Amino acid sequence: MSRIRAVVFDLDGVIIDTESVWEDVRRGYVAEHGREFLPDSQQRMMGMSTPEWARHLSDEVGVGGTPERVAADVLGRMAERYREALPLIPGSVEAVRRIAANYPVALASSSARILIDQVLATAGLAEVFRVTLSTEEVPRGKPAPDVYLAAVEKLGLAPEACAAVEDSSNGLRSAAAAGLAVVCVPHGVYPPAPDALAQADLVVDSLADLTVAAIGGLR
Repeated sequence: MSRIRAVVFDLDGVIIDTESVWEDVRRGYVAEHGREFLPDSQQRMMGMSTPEWARHLSDEVGVGGTPERVAADVLGRMAERYREALPLIPGSVEAVRRIAANYPVALASSSARILIDQVLATAGLAEVFRVTLSTEEVPRGKPAPDVYLAAVEKLGLAPEACAAVEDSSNGLRSAAAAGLAVVCVPHGVYPPAPDALAQADLVVDSLADLTVAAIGGLR
Protein backbone atom coordinates (compact mmCIF):
# COMPACT_ATOMS: atom_id res chain seq x y z
CA MET A 1 0.00 0.00 0.00
CA SER A 2 1.25 3.48 -0.85
CA ARG A 3 1.76 5.84 2.05
CA ILE A 4 0.25 8.62 -0.07
CA ARG A 5 -3.36 9.22 0.92
CA ALA A 6 -4.14 12.55 -0.80
CA VAL A 7 -2.81 14.81 -3.55
CA VAL A 8 -2.54 18.60 -3.44
CA PHE A 9 -2.38 20.45 -6.76
CA ASP A 10 -0.97 23.84 -7.59
CA LEU A 11 -3.07 25.90 -10.02
CA ASP A 12 -0.98 28.30 -12.12
CA GLY A 13 1.43 26.39 -14.32
CA VAL A 14 -0.13 23.02 -13.51
CA ILE A 15 -3.83 23.31 -14.34
CA ILE A 16 -3.84 26.64 -16.18
CA ASP A 17 -1.00 28.12 -18.23
CA THR A 18 -1.06 31.61 -16.79
CA GLU A 19 2.50 32.57 -15.91
CA SER A 20 2.84 34.41 -19.23
CA VAL A 21 -0.56 36.06 -18.65
CA TRP A 22 0.49 37.21 -15.17
CA GLU A 23 3.75 38.56 -16.58
CA ASP A 24 2.01 40.35 -19.45
CA VAL A 25 -0.61 41.94 -17.19
CA ARG A 26 1.87 42.99 -14.51
CA ARG A 27 4.41 44.34 -17.01
CA GLY A 28 1.70 46.32 -18.75
CA TYR A 29 0.50 47.75 -15.45
CA VAL A 30 4.03 48.68 -14.39
CA ALA A 31 4.76 50.31 -17.77
CA GLU A 32 1.60 52.40 -17.54
CA HIS A 33 2.99 53.82 -14.32
CA GLY A 34 6.33 54.68 -15.92
CA ARG A 35 8.31 51.97 -14.19
CA GLU A 36 10.10 48.74 -15.16
CA PHE A 37 10.34 45.29 -13.61
CA LEU A 38 13.43 44.70 -11.50
CA PRO A 39 15.74 42.00 -12.94
CA ASP A 40 14.36 39.38 -10.56
CA SER A 41 10.75 40.57 -10.27
CA GLN A 42 9.16 37.83 -12.37
CA GLN A 43 10.92 34.96 -10.61
CA ARG A 44 10.36 36.46 -7.18
CA MET A 45 6.63 36.97 -7.72
CA MET A 46 6.00 33.39 -8.86
CA GLY A 47 4.44 31.86 -5.76
CA MET A 48 4.03 35.07 -3.79
CA SER A 49 0.65 35.70 -2.21
CA THR A 50 -1.46 38.60 -3.47
CA PRO A 51 -0.42 40.98 -0.65
CA GLU A 52 3.24 40.03 -1.18
CA TRP A 53 3.43 40.66 -4.94
CA ALA A 54 1.29 43.78 -4.62
CA ARG A 55 3.75 45.17 -2.05
CA HIS A 56 6.63 44.29 -4.36
CA LEU A 57 5.09 46.24 -7.25
CA SER A 58 4.02 49.12 -5.03
CA ASP A 59 7.12 49.52 -2.86
CA GLU A 60 10.08 47.99 -4.68
CA VAL A 61 9.13 48.50 -8.33
CA GLY A 62 7.56 51.80 -7.35
CA VAL A 63 4.29 51.95 -9.26
CA GLY A 64 2.77 54.07 -6.51
CA GLY A 65 -0.56 53.58 -4.81
CA THR A 66 -1.24 51.27 -1.93
CA PRO A 67 -0.66 47.52 -2.27
CA GLU A 68 -4.41 47.08 -1.91
CA ARG A 69 -5.03 49.36 -4.91
CA VAL A 70 -2.34 47.62 -6.97
CA ALA A 71 -3.80 44.19 -6.15
CA ALA A 72 -7.33 45.27 -7.07
CA ASP A 73 -6.17 46.72 -10.40
CA VAL A 74 -4.08 43.71 -11.42
CA LEU A 75 -6.62 41.12 -10.28
CA GLY A 76 -9.35 42.93 -12.20
CA ARG A 77 -7.27 42.68 -15.36
CA MET A 78 -6.50 39.02 -14.74
CA ALA A 79 -10.17 38.19 -14.22
CA GLU A 80 -11.01 39.90 -17.50
CA ARG A 81 -8.38 37.85 -19.32
CA TYR A 82 -9.81 34.65 -17.82
CA ARG A 83 -13.30 35.63 -18.93
CA GLU A 84 -12.03 36.13 -22.48
CA ALA A 85 -10.32 32.72 -22.60
CA LEU A 86 -9.34 30.33 -19.82
CA PRO A 87 -5.85 29.03 -20.65
CA LEU A 88 -6.24 25.44 -19.49
CA ILE A 89 -3.13 23.29 -19.89
CA PRO A 90 -3.94 20.37 -22.21
CA GLY A 91 -4.81 17.30 -20.18
CA SER A 92 -5.01 19.14 -16.86
CA VAL A 93 -8.72 18.61 -16.20
CA GLU A 94 -8.40 14.95 -17.14
CA ALA A 95 -5.36 14.55 -14.86
CA VAL A 96 -7.14 16.10 -11.89
CA ARG A 97 -10.20 13.92 -12.41
CA ARG A 98 -8.04 10.81 -12.88
CA ILE A 99 -6.24 11.37 -9.59
CA ALA A 100 -9.43 12.47 -7.80
CA ALA A 101 -11.08 9.17 -8.69
CA ASN A 102 -8.49 7.44 -6.51
CA TYR A 103 -7.34 10.01 -3.94
CA PRO A 104 -8.85 13.00 -2.13
CA VAL A 105 -7.51 16.11 -3.87
CA ALA A 106 -6.88 19.65 -2.65
CA LEU A 107 -5.69 22.88 -4.24
CA ALA A 108 -2.95 25.11 -2.81
CA SER A 109 -2.59 28.17 -5.03
CA SER A 110 -0.90 31.54 -5.01
CA SER A 111 -3.81 32.97 -6.98
CA ALA A 112 -6.39 35.14 -5.26
CA ARG A 113 -9.58 33.48 -4.08
CA ILE A 114 -11.64 35.34 -6.69
CA LEU A 115 -9.50 33.85 -9.48
CA ILE A 116 -9.41 30.33 -8.00
CA ASP A 117 -13.21 30.18 -7.79
CA GLN A 118 -13.63 31.52 -11.32
CA VAL A 119 -11.14 29.04 -12.82
CA LEU A 120 -12.57 25.99 -11.07
CA ALA A 121 -16.14 26.90 -11.96
CA THR A 122 -15.25 27.47 -15.62
CA ALA A 123 -13.19 24.27 -15.81
CA GLY A 124 -15.92 22.20 -14.15
CA LEU A 125 -13.67 21.28 -11.23
CA ALA A 126 -15.34 23.16 -8.38
CA GLU A 127 -16.87 20.02 -6.89
CA VAL A 128 -13.80 17.84 -7.41
CA PHE A 129 -11.51 19.44 -4.83
CA ARG A 130 -12.26 18.70 -1.19
CA VAL A 131 -10.14 21.67 -0.07
CA THR A 132 -9.07 24.82 -1.92
CA LEU A 133 -6.72 27.39 -0.42
CA SER A 134 -5.19 30.64 -1.59
CA THR A 135 -1.97 31.97 -0.11
CA GLU A 136 -4.09 35.04 0.71
CA GLU A 137 -5.61 32.87 3.43
CA VAL A 138 -2.36 31.93 5.19
CA PRO A 139 0.34 34.10 6.77
CA ARG A 140 3.01 33.62 4.08
CA GLY A 141 3.06 32.76 0.40
CA LYS A 142 5.27 30.22 -1.32
CA PRO A 143 8.17 29.31 -0.88
CA ALA A 144 7.04 29.27 2.76
CA PRO A 145 5.22 26.00 3.55
CA ASP A 146 2.11 27.65 5.02
CA VAL A 147 -0.42 26.96 2.27
CA TYR A 148 0.52 23.28 1.99
CA LEU A 149 0.48 22.79 5.74
CA ALA A 150 -2.97 24.39 5.91
CA ALA A 151 -4.26 22.27 3.02
CA VAL A 152 -3.22 18.93 4.51
CA GLU A 153 -4.53 19.98 7.93
CA LYS A 154 -7.93 20.66 6.36
CA LEU A 155 -7.75 17.21 4.74
CA GLY A 156 -7.13 15.76 8.20
CA LEU A 157 -3.82 14.22 7.17
CA ALA A 158 -0.14 14.53 8.00
CA PRO A 159 2.10 16.14 5.36
CA GLU A 160 4.05 12.93 4.83
CA ALA A 161 0.83 11.19 3.78
CA CYS A 162 0.28 13.66 0.92
CA ALA A 163 1.81 14.45 -2.45
CA ALA A 164 2.04 17.85 -4.13
CA VAL A 165 1.96 18.57 -7.86
CA GLU A 166 3.98 21.68 -8.69
CA ASP A 167 5.85 23.41 -11.49
CA SER A 168 7.63 26.51 -10.18
CA SER A 169 10.71 26.95 -8.04
CA ASN A 170 8.86 28.57 -5.15
CA GLY A 171 6.07 26.01 -5.35
CA LEU A 172 8.50 23.10 -5.19
CA ARG A 173 10.31 24.69 -2.25
CA SER A 174 7.01 25.30 -0.46
CA ALA A 175 5.75 21.73 -0.82
CA ALA A 176 9.10 20.22 0.12
CA ALA A 177 9.42 22.47 3.17
CA ALA A 178 5.96 21.33 4.27
CA GLY A 179 7.08 17.70 4.11
CA LEU A 180 4.93 16.47 1.22
CA ALA A 181 6.17 14.13 -1.49
CA VAL A 182 6.73 16.42 -4.46
CA VAL A 183 5.89 15.74 -8.11
CA CYS A 184 7.23 18.30 -10.57
CA VAL A 185 5.69 18.96 -13.99
CA PRO A 186 8.21 21.55 -15.27
CA HIS A 187 6.87 24.50 -17.26
CA GLY A 188 8.62 24.82 -20.61
CA VAL A 189 8.91 28.61 -20.53
CA TYR A 190 9.47 29.09 -16.80
CA PRO A 191 11.47 26.02 -15.70
CA PRO A 192 12.31 25.63 -12.01
CA ALA A 193 15.77 26.41 -10.70
CA PRO A 194 18.07 23.40 -10.32
CA ASP A 195 18.10 23.59 -6.52
CA ALA A 196 14.29 23.59 -6.43
CA LEU A 197 13.99 20.78 -8.97
CA ALA A 198 16.34 18.70 -6.85
CA GLN A 199 13.71 18.69 -4.10
CA ALA A 200 11.20 16.82 -6.28
CA ASP A 201 10.64 13.14 -5.58
CA LEU A 202 9.37 12.61 -9.12
CA VAL A 203 9.67 14.65 -12.32
CA VAL A 204 7.24 13.94 -15.16
CA ASP A 205 7.38 15.34 -18.68
CA SER A 206 3.66 16.11 -18.92
CA LEU A 207 0.36 15.71 -17.13
CA ALA A 208 -0.27 12.59 -19.20
CA ASP A 209 2.44 10.97 -17.06
CA LEU A 210 0.72 11.97 -13.83
CA THR A 211 -0.93 8.62 -13.30
CA VAL A 212 -2.40 6.82 -10.33
CA ALA A 213 0.48 4.38 -10.56
CA ALA A 214 3.01 7.24 -10.44
CA ILE A 215 1.39 8.62 -7.29
CA GLY A 216 1.20 5.16 -5.77
CA GLY A 217 4.92 4.68 -6.32
CA LEU A 218 5.90 7.68 -4.24
CA ARG A 219 7.56 6.88 -0.93
